[in-house]
Amino acid sequence: IEKVFEINRNFRNEGLSTKHNPEFTMLEYYTAYADYNDQMSFIEDLLKVVSEKVLGTSKIEQEGTSYDFSKSFERISLKDSVAQKLSAEPTSLDNRDFLLETAKKYKIEDLDNLSDGKILFELFEELVEEELMHPTFVTGYPKDVSPLSRSSDDDPSVVDRFELFIGGKEIANGFSELNDPVDQSERFRRQSELKESGDSEAMHFDHDYITALEYGLPPTAGEGIGIDRLVMFLTNAPSIRDVLLFPQLRNSS
Repeated sequence: IEKVFEINRNFRNEGLSTKHNPEFTMLEYYTAYADYNDQMSFIEDLLKVVSEKVLGTSKIEQEGTSYDFSKSFERISLKDSVAQKLSAEPTSLDNRDFLLETAKKYKIEDLDNLSDGKILFELFEELVEEELMHPTFVTGYPKDVSPLSRSSDDDPSVVDRFELFIGGKEIANGFSELNDPVDQSERFRRQSELKESGDSEAMHFDHDYITALEYGLPPTAGEGIGIDRLVMFLTNAPSIRDVLLFPQLRNSS
């Protein structure tokens, strides 16, 4: 089966906010013999069709900001987006001393236990994410925060992954799947070490997945779209609770 999809319920041990809920809905799909560039092109077409079907137009005006799904979305690497925000050269972000100095300035914690890639990712979340209003694909994620993604042929320190941001919110996450069982085993070992050192977001070593990869996985690209956040955008809802069927409520006591 070269193309599969599912709409599923997800449960994550995260806090509540206007953008987060521990229980949420996703559309996930995987395409064999495709890469992350194919998925970016596909979601551009998908959102254009969805907006036209739901709202009758691909051009949306919300709170003084215009969104046009008929145009190609912007694309920028994660490193370049942080460098632009800091008014720094992208190469300066390859220097750990510069990363540490900058991270301390923005009060990022537990730096001794964070890799360079993780610090860069934390800076992106702190400085850039909420300012990405127009549809934007952020690419070139550090390898150590993307354990299931294929390494880039151009730069092995990053992976062929993207996240789509609209209105300052992450809407989708996709990547070319890592299908090398040896590389994946090493990534899982590194993730296990990070988990043991206190990284709650690190993955466990998935032996069953490695066994499956050893049988074989063709070049494949996958993507997940946050249905709740997409509905938030299309309905101009200020909080994710407004679009959940059964939102979590505070006890009356």
